[in-house]
Amino acid sequence: MTTAITVRELTKSYGDLRAVDGVSFDVAEGEVLAILGPNGAGKTTTVEILEGHRSRDGGEVSVLGTDPDHGGPRFRNRIGVVLQAAGVDRELSTREALELYGAAYSSQRPIDELIELVELTDKADDRIVSLSGGQRRRVDLALGLIGNPELIFLDEPTTGFDPRARRRSWDVISNLTSLGSTIVLTTHYLDEAEYLADRVAVMAKGRIVADGTPNELRMSVESDTKIAFDLPRLDEPLVGLLEPLTGQGRGRGRRVEILTPAPTADLAHVTSWAMLRGIELEGLTVESADLEDVYLSLVGEHEDLEDTEVSTDTEVSTATEGVRADG
Repeated sequence: MTTAITVRELTKSYGDLRAVDGVSFDVAEGEVLAILGPNGAGKTTTVEILEGHRSRDGGEVSVLGTDPDHGGPRFRNRIGVVLQAAGVDRELSTREALELYGAAYSSQRPIDELIELVELTDKADDRIVSLSGGQRRRVDLALGLIGNPELIFLDEPTTGFDPRARRRSWDVISNLTSLGSTIVLTTHYLDEAEYLADRVAVMAKGRIVADGTPNELRMSVESDTKIAFDLPRLDEPLVGLLEPLTGQGRGRGRRVEILTPAPTADLAHVTSWAMLRGIELEGLTVESADLEDVYLSLVGEHEDLEDTEVSTDTEVSTATEGVRADG
């Protein structure tokens, strides 16, 4: 499999702060890599170095066979970048913005096709200033795709979206991978990473602390399975239900939750107990660790760090705060 990105022992410091501390990873052509981490973990600095927007202090980086420090126009012609907030003139219409930015590329996607892809056909001739927050974010995505890039960097692509709009955007991004595009994604939405990414790299304090498929990461963290259900009113105590369990049971009103390292045995006991009494266990669920559990376990005490990267993260989060979401 051909490699689109190779990073070896990448370092970057700002004064005494080591923002990126010996990071190494590869991204294969056609792969979606999600980079996760708390503010200050070094993910934005890492991606900006890959884009050629920030120089590195040490290490080796190859993006599409080119050192991004010396990429130049030919390199930039092959990549697409979707920032958290683009600086496009909002007095332009969606179509005018795409025409303007598309002129900078030797090969561009047909504008009408791109507008349809991001579901803005009925807003194609509206000024960007009149669009909702989610619709403007779709314009940002279209601008990143106008040059028909081989490699796409997506920085928090669904910020400001409501849940339905986020799901639609995931479909758009998934369609890009089906066309062979390679994608590097940064996001704070764990469900987004789990849905879109072939592989996930978790960063903390400038280092990659885990790298693998979502399923590999889930399996790497030892955690109990949670069995949960609602009980009807009972006259008898629950000792007969809870005492034989391998795991720990707890009750909140009618809701019972069991955290267990032996879910098969404990689930069999619970269901047998209910069947003997003719009881239906309402809302019965069995949940293993999800990507959020894995993430919190991996970053641990680092998750509350302040954002210390020299980047636009703080400005962007302020600018998008309170933006009206797409309907």
